[in-house]
Formats: sequence, structure tokens, C-alpha cells
Amino acid sequence: MREERAEPAFRAPPLACDAHFHVFGPLDKYPARDPGLRYPIPVAPLADYLKLAQRLGVERFVFVQPSAYLRDNECQLDAMQEASARLGLPCRGIVDIEDNAPDIEFARMDRIGVRGVRINVSPIHPPDLGLAESMLPRIRRMEARCAEFGWHLDFLLPGWLTAELLPVLAKLKVDYSLAHMGMFPAKDGPQQPGFRKLLELLKNGSGRCWVKLTGVYRMSQAPGFADVLPMARALIEAAPDRLIWGSDFPHLSFADRVGSVELYNLVGQWAPDEATRKKIFSDNPKTLYGF
Repeated sequence: MREERAEPAFRAPPLACDAHFHVFGPLDKYPARDPGLRYPIPVAPLADYLKLAQRLGVERFVFVQPSAYLRDNECQLDAMQEASARLGLPCRGIVDIEDNAPDIEFARMDRIGVRGVRINVSPIHPPDLGLAESMLPRIRRMEARCAEFGWHLDFLLPGWLTAELLPVLAKLKVDYSLAHMGMFPAKDGPQQPGFRKLLELLKNGSGRCWVKLTGVYRMSQAPGFADVLPMARALIEAAPDRLIWGSDFPHLSFADRVGSVELYNLVGQWAPDEATRKKIFSDNPKTLYGF
């Protein structure tokens, strides 16, 4: 991971939350489960992450299941229990879980602090006719299971697929979040059709859509990610009460190119006023994750 020399450019509001980060444990105990993994499993234990959180002033934590482990959630669940039971930290989690998992497994995860199910398609997946339709059975099944437990759905999708699925998402009966701003390419700007439809959904939809201001390096190659600024500000103007922030630590295949403090500081450019940052870092995640 790139050495971090940057300093936080602003003070996080009280009870600030990192709503999207990953931890990785020792390979001998938590081996990768994805045979097509594009990156080596990093060294990213909970202790390393918590050093970053302390620098940023983060006090609430939402663990997200890494795709490298597929539906083996034990590394994350163990870390959540260590953080909450041993360290007394307020933790929530997003897992990947089998459609037919028994209620007892959902209940076990709920007690640990899980509050959502991840539906993940590789960010570099090329346009694929029929993929959106093939996802509908799992989306419907997980929508029903999440409704039973008061959980939400968490989507990580390439931008073209986000756009295709927006009509489906708009009718979901549970809350749902979109990682990495829906993954719309920043070079195409806030006027691109899919992103404009997302803004319309945020402004006039059911009120169940949440957008994560995360992973800008997955949607931008511009110096300093400058082309993300107009998109972030469009989201803030449209729905400041529906946005949450996450570090996306440890940045995986991008770790040698970006730093977590650098990414945190971008929010100061996108939302210069403290009141808006308080919503993004504290108020909104409290509502979505039930802190």
C-alpha cells in the first residue's frame, strides 16, 4: 500500500462513519475463494484499518464483504466481533450470502451487526445483453429476505448495468445503496443519461435509494480525480440526505496509486460546508445502518 503522507484537510464531524471498507486476514486462515481474482490478497488486518480510522476521526464502522472471499463471510464476521466485543466499537456489516441460506444464519449475522446483502458484479464487466435480467431472481429473493430482517441491498455494478437496473431498483420495497456513485464514468460527466436518471430517482423516487461517495479511482483516471467533482456536487445538490461516505480501504489493485486520506480530503472539495458533511459522515449512515 502506498505510504500515506497527506494530512486530513478537515475535522470529521462527531460520530463520523466509514460506510465502505474491507479487512483481510491471514491467508492460512482466510484463503481467497474467487479463482478468477484479479489482485493478490493484501495484508489488511483490522488493526491497520483502525489506525487509519483514528487519523480520520471515524467512530462508526461498516464492514463490506470483499469479493475475493465470495460468500465466505467469516473473516469479516470475526473482525466485526473483535471490533465490537473486544474494542467496544459500533459496527455494522454488509455480507454476500446464498439465496437459500437458512433463517438461523441470517439471525446469527443480524446479532453480529449485519444490516445488508451485497449484490456485486465486477466493475470492469463489459456490456452484456441479458445480464440484468439474469440477476432479477437473486434481487427478488434477497429483497424478500432483507425485508424480513430489516436489512437493505448493497449494489456494486458497472455504470452501464446500474443504468439498466434503475427501473428495477426504483420499485424495490427495501432500502438499497449504490457503491462508487453507481460507477458511471466520470469522463462522461453529470449529463450522461444513466447518471441523470439516477439524479431523477434520488429527487423524485421512493426515497429508498442511497449513494456511496466511494471508490472514485474506479470511475476516474483524471489527475486528482477532478472530473468527479461535478458529479459529486450534482449528487449533493439532488439529495444531500441520501449520501454516505466510505474509504474503500485497502483499495486493492489501486493501493499503489491512491491513499485513504487523499480520498477523504476530496469530500472537503465536494461539500465545503460542515452541515452537509455532517449529513454525509454522521446523520445519513445513522439512519441507513441503524446506529
